[in-house]
Amino acid sequence: MAQLHCYVPDEVAKQFHQKAKHAHLSVSKYLANIIKKEIGSQWPDDYFDLFGSWEGEPLERPEQGEYEQRLKLK
Repeated sequence: MAQLHCYVPDEVAKQFHQKAKHAHLSVSKYLANIIKKEIGSQWPDDYFDLFGSWEGEPLERPEQGEYEQRLKLK
C-alpha cells in the first residue's frame, strides 16, 4: 500500500486529529476515507457506454392520477 506525505499548518493538523478522534479512527484511516470519498465520486471509465443498451420492452410510465388537494400555507 502506498504512503502519502503532506504538510499542513499546525492548527489544521490539530483540528484534523480531533476530527479523526471524534470519528474513532486513526489519522491515517480518516485521511484515507476522505481521499477515497473524493476520488470515488468519478464515473467508471465505461459507465456512459451503457446508455441506450436496454434490450427489454420499452419502459412506460404508468398514469400518475390526480394531484392531492392540500390546504394552503399561511
